Amino acid sequence: MITARAAATFEPVGRSVATARSFVRDTLQGWGFSDVIDDAVVLTSELVTNAVVHAGTAADVECLRSEDAVRIEVSDRYPEREIPLQQSSVNMGSPDREGGRGLQLCAALATRWGVDYTPTHKQVWFQLDLPQRSVGTRAAGPSLPADLLPIADGRVRVAVIQIDRLGAISAWNEDAEELFGYVAEQVMGKPLNDLAAWPHTPGTSTGIAEALQLSRWEGSYGVRNAHGRVVPVYASHLRVRDADGEPSTVCLLVRDDERAVLQTPLRGTAPEPGSLSEPHAADPFEVFIGSPAPDDLDGLLQRTVERARDMLDGDAAFLLLATDDETELEVRASTGLPSARQRFARVQVESAPGRYGSARMPAVHEDLTVVPGAVPLLSGTGMRSVVTVPLKVEGRLTGSLGVAAEASGRYSNEEALRLQFAADRIALAVESARLGELERLRRGSLSFLVEASDLLAGTLDRDQTLALMAQMTVPTLATWCAVYTIADQSAEPYLSYVLHEDEERIDGLKALLSKISPPDPVPTPGARVWAAPSEAAHQAALRTSMRSLGLGEPPGLTGIGTTLSTASAVGGETVVLPLVARNRVIGMLTLGKPADEHFRQEILELAEDLSRRAALALDNARLYSERMAISQSLQRSLLPPGLPQVPGVEVDVIYRAAGEGNEVGGDFYDLFPIRDGAYGFAIGDVCGTGPEAAAVTGLARHALRLLAREGFGGPAVLERLNAAILDEGARSRFLTLLYGELWPQEDGSAVLKIVCAGHPLPLRLRQDGTVEPYAEPQPLLGVMDDLELYEQTATLDPGDVLLCVTDGVTERREGTRMLGDDGLADVLTTCTGLTAGAVAARIMRAVERFATDAPSDDMAILAMRVPGLQKD
Repeated sequence: MITARAAATFEPVGRSVATARSFVRDTLQGWGFSDVIDDAVVLTSELVTNAVVHAGTAADVECLRSEDAVRIEVSDRYPEREIPLQQSSVNMGSPDREGGRGLQLCAALATRWGVDYTPTHKQVWFQLDLPQRSVGTRAAGPSLPADLLPIADGRVRVAVIQIDRLGAISAWNEDAEELFGYVAEQVMGKPLNDLAAWPHTPGTSTGIAEALQLSRWEGSYGVRNAHGRVVPVYASHLRVRDADGEPSTVCLLVRDDERAVLQTPLRGTAPEPGSLSEPHAADPFEVFIGSPAPDDLDGLLQRTVERARDMLDGDAAFLLLATDDETELEVRASTGLPSARQRFARVQVESAPGRYGSARMPAVHEDLTVVPGAVPLLSGTGMRSVVTVPLKVEGRLTGSLGVAAEASGRYSNEEALRLQFAADRIALAVESARLGELERLRRGSLSFLVEASDLLAGTLDRDQTLALMAQMTVPTLATWCAVYTIADQSAEPYLSYVLHEDEERIDGLKALLSKISPPDPVPTPGARVWAAPSEAAHQAALRTSMRSLGLGEPPGLTGIGTTLSTASAVGGETVVLPLVARNRVIGMLTLGKPADEHFRQEILELAEDLSRRAALALDNARLYSERMAISQSLQRSLLPPGLPQVPGVEVDVIYRAAGEGNEVGGDFYDLFPIRDGAYGFAIGDVCGTGPEAAAVTGLARHALRLLAREGFGGPAVLERLNAAILDEGARSRFLTLLYGELWPQEDGSAVLKIVCAGHPLPLRLRQDGTVEPYAEPQPLLGVMDDLELYEQTATLDPGDVLLCVTDGVTERREGTRMLGDDGLADVLTTCTGLTAGAVAARIMRAVERFATDAPSDDMAILAMRVPGLQKD
């Protein structure tokens, strides 16, 4: 009787053979037929190879399940091929030849096999009988007294969650709703990764995405419930596929302390008597850990605590690893304890005076209620008796292993000796795995810091630097991050940036942190614990809970309207690292974990290295911003605040400062009234940039106004300005300057008097489209003592345009080409009839389009047009 069926078709290409093997393996694994998988895969591989490679046709593979056997059929589309039947005496050929071995293997491995040959297809099938097993028994244990059975709730709930091929939740049963507080509609379609609190260390361990791709996986992790708290669970994952070949993963989850419901019994290490492997079973490490041993540190530590608990029949077990200086122990694995709260928590090696207060010696506590706090890790857990032993390598303390029970008086020196013997067997393996993890972490940390340094060095913007600091720490180093900045030594720390790995919690986190006092700006290097956020979160959670129950509000913290989920997000350990640059505290980097989680020492050391780099980058951004602000303010002070209205003349100016930061100095322009009916105008270019150029620019602009209003003519104004520039001595810079005076006339024209001291000549555009220079070149300023300058007088007729530019316009380059005076004149000829503003805009567009690169010099364009009298 056929109880299940799975079929697939494979194209006539070489890679189809591997795909067919995977199809058969996954199908039989899902049916639980692991005993016959290897034979079935070998036979399928040969038969599919015959079809898609040698016969050159597509192959149809069908798997049929019955109660005591599995039958696999492989069909191709090559009916003309001669097929030897099972009963025939035809020679099947040599087993060493390339093709034709499929039928020989069927005859050797299959219980039954055969060939169906019709005009439309050829089918080879084989059947593998399942081995005889004890009916209904896969694993069994002895009968135990009731007080030794695993503890569970009155009703054990098994959450059944199905995950589709994209990692999203596609099924969610009622027990999952009870365990985690979400109804199915809230989680359907969301990635399991959004809910799972997977133990994560950069560069180590397997992530949940990888675990969901495995054919079978079993182990511990956490799931965040609807209140934001982490529920430790024990899970069993099985990868399956439906009749259409669509893969998915079925996850069974129970509370971690009820893991016995799902946990698969570990394979025994003792071989059968007389077996060939008997000599290897004597290895003490394998006797305790089991074979194969986990190949990663977390797996090894978890297996160790579970075996230690089972060996001494305890209710809980824990393993701590020593820091490099052997002054503290860090919790790395536990079972039967709230692991989410304890993971990476740190305790002192010498917690109290005397033999029983040191982790360096074995210790037995018959009743912890008599000596409260003797084992801080077990405070509030209900454990009463405990035995702890050190892990040592070559006399050096590397860790501590402990087993605890809820009853008092459970352990004596005999159990301590047994546990110490096991600890001595595994200490070297644990230390070797720990050093391997540290090496991987250090390599990952070095790569992380190099990338962080490159990113921080790539910007001088303060806001972007703050954002980069937070984004590099979340979620790699912490669950959330807050950056406080200090403007100066007398200012209070200011909350400048907040980031959480869950974007929906950023606003609530920012509101919570803004209601509490910032951490003190202590310059002492290293991370220090900051308890204020956790305390505020707990009080806020209490307020919310009491308000929802109608009990009013508790005294204490007021004005924090945060949700329970926000409170749980900052309810764990929070550390503060100072941001010190140039011997001054410029801020604090705050890192936080969710409820009941701790930072591991390696992460804190990495965060400290990052904080030093980030502090220097932030201070550089501050200095650059201040310099930019000063530069731009000075640049604005060197240009006129506005242009006056000149009766009968249109005037427009376009000014573009080149380069990032817009260095002060460079080009300048001005237009100002001199006396009734007369206006002065100027456009100039100081050699160089920076403070020295800015000094000459300011001197020139203000001296022009002062001298012109004192009644001096154009030549006299420029000669006195030249003397003033030379008086600057080493700070002087030469200056090209076009200065003129403008008199609008009643007939609609305008009279101009111009002096062009080394500056590009102004151009005049007539109404008929002709362009001509409007002045003659004369010596520039700031070079010679005695200058003999003269002014030229001309008239702008109605409709004429006078265009004045700096050399940034005429010297615009694209490779070896330069716009030049002729190019500028060609553009100006196309501006007939345009207003002064339109002329300036067209000239600027032409200059920008002349080359693809950004301008390398400042540019100023001054356009004046005489529109003429308006007719009635």
